[in-house]
Amino acid sequence: MQQRPDSETIVVFGATSAVAQELARIHAGSGDSMVLIARNSERLNSVAADLRVRGAPQVECLCSDLDNIQEHPNLLKKVEEKCTGIVKYYFLYGALPDQKACEASWDATHSALTTNFLSVVSLLTQIANKMEKETNRGLIVVSSVAGDRGRQSNYIYGTAKGALSIFLQGLRNRLYQSNCSVTTIKPGFIDTPMTRDFKKGALWATPEKVAQDIYNASCKGKNEVYTPGYWRLIMLIINNIPETIFKRLSL
Repeated sequence: MQQRPDSETIVVFGATSAVAQELARIHAGSGDSMVLIARNSERLNSVAADLRVRGAPQVECLCSDLDNIQEHPNLLKKVEEKCTGIVKYYFLYGALPDQKACEASWDATHSALTTNFLSVVSLLTQIANKMEKETNRGLIVVSSVAGDRGRQSNYIYGTAKGALSIFLQGLRNRLYQSNCSVTTIKPGFIDTPMTRDFKKGALWATPEKVAQDIYNASCKGKNEVYTPGYWRLIMLIINNIPETIFKRLSL
């Protein structure tokens, strides 16, 4: 991939996930600088080394447990110290909880909601307050098709992602006046280490495909993107099943 004449500086939260690594490689090939944030320092440094080889002129790393919301102000201060002129912030972290464990334990439920919703909202709120004073900035946040309708098999995860999607709608409305975009990414099934125990089928996508869709959406400042695109139709069908029927289904 050839470098763009207008290289960018980006921040990637959850930089060691499979999709995040593929997305960062696309940006590296375009000559973009980046700040990578993840929990595992060894994996983070390995990802950074790969991106430098692929053409990224500057790759900075910050090791952080994003569930530790109290540390977010300090983390964001460190981000600003690492790089200036940040154009895009990607949120590509999350965890698929054990639904049965969440049903049996509020602590497990709270942990899942913190990782997939509360911690993201904390970071977005602080970054949005800064972006509101700037222009032409972008927030690109991974939600999920699981948030479009609650299902017995994963409604804790779906609750977090559904709430996140609604939060992003309001934030998009708010930041429009500042000419800043807020893009909601709704992936379906992705073949990653997090889903290695699931039986794969025709609807499963590769991290490379999802990363490319995310990159394209970020370049165009899209509002909401399903990836792969066929999930928009699938969820349209699911959302239009009457509740009297839907509640009887095993989904």
